[in-house]
Order: sequence, then structure tokens, then C-alpha cells
Amino acid sequence: MSLKATRTLGLALAVSAVATGVNAQDKGSVHLAYVEWSSTVASTNVVRAVLEQAGYEVETSALSAAAMWQSVASGDADALLAGWLPTTHEDYYARLKDQLVDAGVNLDGTKLGLVVPADADISSIDELNDHADEFNGEIIGIDPGAGLMRLTEEVVDAYDLDLDLRTGSGATMTAALGSAIDRGEPIVVTSWTPHWMFARWDLKYLDDPQGVYGGAEQIHTIVRQGLEDDMPEAYSILENFEWTPEMMGEVMLMNQEDDADPYENAKQWVENHPDVVKEWLGEA
Repeated sequence: MSLKATRTLGLALAVSAVATGVNAQDKGSVHLAYVEWSSTVASTNVVRAVLEQAGYEVETSALSAAAMWQSVASGDADALLAGWLPTTHEDYYARLKDQLVDAGVNLDGTKLGLVVPADADISSIDELNDHADEFNGEIIGIDPGAGLMRLTEEVVDAYDLDLDLRTGSGATMTAALGSAIDRGEPIVVTSWTPHWMFARWDLKYLDDPQGVYGGAEQIHTIVRQGLEDDMPEAYSILENFEWTPEMMGEVMLMNQEDDADPYENAKQWVENHPDVVKEWLGEA
């Protein structure tokens, strides 16, 4: 092949790489484990987009909460962005902390609890039994492996509630909530902040006089042991990643649009916030 042809081929390959989004400076692969909660989908895809911008290939795996933690502890995955501490995931962290590295807080100011429409006649968990029939004798929950569900089981016992806790998923919970609101019917669900539902509907948390759900928490980035040595730049990005509930809310709302693609939305958000991303990349 002539020198001119070689150069032409090289240029064509470079153009093709740019057109298909391939980074010529591939630095290896980072595997992120996550739970399909709207908050975690948002953070995981944003971090994926930033790591790819830095030259890494990124693999993501949707798992249960327990499997997510175990995958990082065993080294099958490199990191998770959904370590709710000190309360929600305290069991997982206590059991696996010697096999993990806490890379720091990525979001501050969370809340867990039972949520009802803002116009509901009750304001506290200890009022639920008096209105159990109105709520069809049930609390709509999420996936059974979630720390929120474990805490809600404790709430049912602590308050001696005459309501059954139904398992499902984050998606089935919000679907049930939306349907009840559309029909103007009472409903009580397990929920957390940050969540897009609070931007879409007028809702309120029920007071928790016994404090079973605990106070405000933080969401931590948890990585496997050895990641800092193996991929120091990727570790630095994960360690630097920190945003606000408002920022996360922007992405979560984008993901609720019809035919939304969380990955494409994350890339758009990253493109729209270059100054924030520079801080995560260590370029600010």
C-alpha cells in the first residue's frame, strides 16, 4: 500500500472513530453495578458518560441491591454509586466493608419514608391504622432486597400496622402511585429523596415519631479493593464525582419522558454542564 493510501486509510479510520463515538485513547474497561432505581440509573449513566469522555470503556450491570454490593466486594464489578449510608445499606456495608473501599459521598441530603398524596387526611405513620381501609390495607413497596424495604418491615412492626407491605419494584411503585393520583384515590408508598416523583406530583412524607427510618443519609461511591492501583485516573473520577439533588433531579426528569434513553440523556446532561464535569475529571 502506498504512503498516500496509508494516510488516507488512517484518516478514514480516525473519522470513523469520531463518528461512532470511539475514543482513540482507550484506557481499559470500568464495570459499574447498579440497582434500577431512578436515582441510581441517573448517577450511573452520568458517571458512565464522564468515564467514556476520559477514554474508558464502561460496562454496566443492573442487579438487586444485595447482588450489587456483593459484585463490588468480590471484584466482579469495579464500583457502585448507590451506597446509602449510614442506615439503608448498613447491613451490606457492615458485612462487606473489609472487601470494599469507600470513595466518598456523591450526594448529600437524602430521605427515606412512607409517602402519600399531599391532600391525604393523615400526616403521621401512627395514624395509618385508623385509615387502613382507605389505603386498601396495603403499603406499596419496591424490590424485596432494598434496604428501604427492610426498614419498612421494621416500621410495620414498630407501629404494629394493620397494612401489608407489598413488594415490587421502583417502577411498579410509581405506576401504582400515578394511577391512584389520577383516580383521586388514597395510596401510601415507600419512597426516598431524591426522586422524580416529587417534581411530578404533590406529595408528602408521613412523620416518623419513632425515628425508625433514621435521619438524612448520604449516598456514597463504593469501589473494589485495588481499583486505585489498577486504574488511578478512573478511581480519581469516581472519587471526585459529587452532585446535588437538584442536578440529579434534572436527569431523572429527563428519563421520565416517553421513549427516554437514560444513557443518551446522561450524555446530554454532561455536555450541558462542562464546568461540573471538569471538576470530576480533575481539570478545574
